[in-house]
Amino acid sequence: MTHVMSVASAGSLQPQPSWNLLEDVRQAFMYPFMVNAFRAGAIVAVLAGLIGWFMVLRRQTFAGHTLAIVGYPGAAGAVLVGISATYGLFAFASIAALVIGLVPNTGGRGYSEESAVTGTVQAFALACGFLFVTLYGGFLSGANALLFGSFLGITSDQVIALLLVALAAAAVLAVIARPLLFASIDPDVARARGVPVRGLSIGFLVLLGVAAAEVSQITGTLLVFALLVVPAATAQTWTTRPVLSVLLTVLIGVSVTWISLLVAYYSPYPIGFFLTTFAFAAYLISVGWRRLHTEERRAPLSVRA
Repeated sequence: MTHVMSVASAGSLQPQPSWNLLEDVRQAFMYPFMVNAFRAGAIVAVLAGLIGWFMVLRRQTFAGHTLAIVGYPGAAGAVLVGISATYGLFAFASIAALVIGLVPNTGGRGYSEESAVTGTVQAFALACGFLFVTLYGGFLSGANALLFGSFLGITSDQVIALLLVALAAAAVLAVIARPLLFASIDPDVARARGVPVRGLSIGFLVLLGVAAAEVSQITGTLLVFALLVVPAATAQTWTTRPVLSVLLTVLIGVSVTWISLLVAYYSPYPIGFFLTTFAFAAYLISVGWRRLHTEERRAPLSVRA
């Protein structure tokens, strides 16, 4: 559902922004679809921040990208058999995560071997998606939303479903967070200390698949990285302290999401554009600030004076 259609359905013309920010925010919250959009956006931003922080730390962004991409053929397959696309999203993402995680690691080439398996899974999933769309033979309703997402048109029931999934995933992550952090930083030492590194890796990939499927319902399968990667990468440029970095990741994700929603409400352009643009801008500012600060610290005292 586009912004113009949503506003038209509410029985008003496209809203115009003013110089009164509080009034603009109040106007946006007058409509139930916008309230649901802000709620859903906050939920997926928090989950994406929690899972995405570990994903960036573990250098598994390619796996996260693949698990998001396979959501599209999953949704297409679900529509083909006559069930909700949401079931297909979660089913395909979870199965792909298990396949990537369960492939034996041989030859001591863990990262490169996982990347090869991940690429293979992605190619096969995309081929399945093309097959499902061809077999469907009709117009795949909401194809653009599946690819590029839509914050608008979210119902209260969908918000509750997103919240329940996010709470379950966050609870599991809270249980495994400490050993997962240990295994992510130094897997060899963690393995020697008796930490189940392989089991944690598989479990985290499943969590990553669930998070990617949930976030893709809002951002679309092609724009998951806007929330799953960029806020975490931005936060990790500011601090190496895990707790502070995770909190900063969540704060950046929620802020970018809400600002994008507010701007998109007063614009006919897609929400995905603003989401990725603001997230990327935050990353560039963070990297630029850190580089300038580092160069200033390395400068001789005479130059500083």
